[in-house]
Amino acid sequence: MAGTIGTLSGIALGAGTARADAQAPRSPGPRNVRPGSWGPRSSQDWRAVPAPGSTPAAQLRRISAAGAGLAWAVGEEGLAGPSRGRALAMVWNGSAWSKTDLSHLDYSGRLSDVAGVCATAAWSVGLPTGDASPLLRWDGSTWREASFPGRGEAGVRLESVAVGADRRVWICGTRGGAARLLLGDGRRWTWLDPLPVASANLYRVVLRTPHEVWVSGDQASGGGWSGLVARWNGSWTVLPPITGARLGIGDVHAAAADDVWAVGTEAGVGGPPGRPGNPALAHWDGTAWTRVQPGFTVGSLSGIAGDAQGRAAWISGWNYQDQSRSTYLRRDGAGWTVVRGPAGGATAPYLNDVTAVPGTNGFWSAGMTSPVPAPPTEAYTERLDG
Repeated sequence: MAGTIGTLSGIALGAGTARADAQAPRSPGPRNVRPGSWGPRSSQDWRAVPAPGSTPAAQLRRISAAGAGLAWAVGEEGLAGPSRGRALAMVWNGSAWSKTDLSHLDYSGRLSDVAGVCATAAWSVGLPTGDASPLLRWDGSTWREASFPGRGEAGVRLESVAVGADRRVWICGTRGGAARLLLGDGRRWTWLDPLPVASANLYRVVLRTPHEVWVSGDQASGGGWSGLVARWNGSWTVLPPITGARLGIGDVHAAAADDVWAVGTEAGVGGPPGRPGNPALAHWDGTAWTRVQPGFTVGSLSGIAGDAQGRAAWISGWNYQDQSRSTYLRRDGAGWTVVRGPAGGATAPYLNDVTAVPGTNGFWSAGMTSPVPAPPTEAYTERLDG
């Protein structure tokens, strides 16, 4: 079976060592990450932003912004003992986060992703709770369930969602035993051709242009799984697998067809249950993948966001050996620099995602106040003002 990186937020299992195991990239390709200065950065200081109202244990898995005055974050809360928890959704109004009431929904499971471009064009998807995954639409004040072909059908799983400036909605998931894309505008929906990869899981869908979509995940490989990245622009182009010891790719950023960054976690082989994995960072130059040293060896990389020019800019992560603050990688010329988050925001924050704030040079990140989703862990966000 392929891996399940989407279920491991906060607990990166496995062991192993990440290595730059591919040939050196062509200039001006990526360089290995350099440890950054740990002192204050006047123009690069992240700050913790309270996200009150969640019931421990809680975490935010994905975050999306429409602008400086509107953002959404989703995840789960009420995790304790054998409890599966329930859906958690928050909205940013420009000055504070507030928890959104979801009691009117039939769905109570975990929300796995959210995307939006304006107050009436935001969407969220969640994991199945018996039947197929739900599709939720933001109506300007709350979330409502939406219909789509396959709703309620056994085996339908919606993993990730992206919304373009044209308000078209792209969702990656599974139907009929195959990984697919679901495309719609809120009224009409179409399942596109299956991804031509056997035993594949998709965890993220991102837009490069209105007609070019990238997905990431993993695929079966021997007795484990390897990293998967593919492009849809009317038909599928599947890039060569990113090899590793049980490697899953949680996010991808494509500045061009020959400039693609992928981040994830390598679970490794063996080791006791609960042992952290290794952060994985790879670059595609149009010909081959190059594994890049992330600047720390134990932990995970969870999300990647581009700047206003479309270039990869920030990566969210978790450094097992430095848990007193959150961890980021910041694009620094052709390479990356490790940057620590704010002090005092949380005892040991864990980040699941990072996103740009349209119309600004700012970014949001989201996760939880400790690496383990058990009480008293709460929902957590950080912000970089641009």
